[in-house]
Amino acid sequence: MKQRQAQLPEGWEVKELGEVLVKTEMIDPTKKPNEEFIYLDVSSVNKETKEIENATVLLGKDAPSRARKLIRVNDVIFATVRPTHSRVALIPEEYDRQVCSTGYFVLRGKDFIFNQYLFYFLLTDEFNQQMEKLQKGASYPAVTDAEVKSISLLFPKSLREQQRIVAILDEAFAAIAKAKANAEQNLNNAKELFESYLQGVFENKGEGWEEKTLGEIADVIGGYSFKSTDFKKEGKYQVLRMGNVRPGIIRENENPVYIDKLDRNILERALLLPNDVIITQTGTKNKRDYGFTVIIEKDNYLLNQRISAIRFPKNYLPKFFLYFSWTNLFKDQYFANETGTVGQGNVGIGAITNAVVPLPSLKQQQAIVEKLDALSTETKKLEAIYQQKINDLGELKKSVLQKAFSGQLSESGFAGLKDRQDKGKRKLIEK
Repeated sequence: MKQRQAQLPEGWEVKELGEVLVKTEMIDPTKKPNEEFIYLDVSSVNKETKEIENATVLLGKDAPSRARKLIRVNDVIFATVRPTHSRVALIPEEYDRQVCSTGYFVLRGKDFIFNQYLFYFLLTDEFNQQMEKLQKGASYPAVTDAEVKSISLLFPKSLREQQRIVAILDEAFAAIAKAKANAEQNLNNAKELFESYLQGVFENKGEGWEEKTLGEIADVIGGYSFKSTDFKKEGKYQVLRMGNVRPGIIRENENPVYIDKLDRNILERALLLPNDVIITQTGTKNKRDYGFTVIIEKDNYLLNQRISAIRFPKNYLPKFFLYFSWTNLFKDQYFANETGTVGQGNVGIGAITNAVVPLPSLKQQQAIVEKLDALSTETKKLEAIYQQKINDLGELKKSVLQKAFSGQLSESGFAGLKDRQDKGKRKLIEK
């Protein structure tokens, strides 16, 4: 702490949180059995928006034993269980004098501390990194109230200066949130543009298109039931499992497993060939979180159970089917055959074999694939631009917070976001 004190900005000081907070109250709602309470559990705060959601209204007699901390308007609560989830909230007026779980640490500043200043401090990388280091426990990592109190807080002695900094952060975060929402909407628009065009291509069938079942035009191959005891961390062949497959993507580094040697008969049956299309067959029932398809481009993959491969003749382009498999025309057929329990959904190989697919001429297939490839490329470029903008805005929030809690938001040097010298980041907010 002495090293940090030597670098204090003029008019600032540093204290442990425990020194700047008043003691908050504990109550027992069960002593008022017929009175209604709003109860905030540790999951009641949205870790992204910092808003309170899913609060429970209950009678005092029904209050759980952990509903013991009294909260007041403008208190700041921080979930000490799994603190890396960043469940932090500023208590609004409608939750005044209600209760929260003992899994929260309640911060209420003394008369020289502005509570909203504490709220923003809990969002800084510095605070959260310290919480990550302090948390203990395998199943439910947590920090103690004493550990939270031991964290150092750098703050201006002037309450008015704290309020000025909070006003800047309010303005900055509102502007960043608006810019992020715009970028996310543009990202969604780019994806929807491609999906809409893709759907239209197959809904508006071209002249001379036929329809066939997959079983009539291709070979459908079921996955092999490998023994998990045969899996190695390294080897000649990678076994593709459900987690390795996403739409259009093989995630090789997602818990990879390998087999080095196989009997010839098994190898001939399970070895995937370039241009095979594979499809996943198991997921969550009624969620459509499977049925993912991707084209194989390498020759060292093995086909595991619950994934099927489709091997096409030369007059049918695998890429043409791949695009078709991403439409509702295919998905509706596929998931109409879903079976399984409440939790797990399965689609058998028969549903793949019997799926009806379009069969235009090879020339028509090539033209459609070229158009969709070109649109997909442009869409991915746009998605990359908007995703980068979203990432940059996240970094900007961190930068602004870092400046706020290191004394760099001076009266003359930072009157608001629009006066930042970093013009590139400022443009992200203004757009």
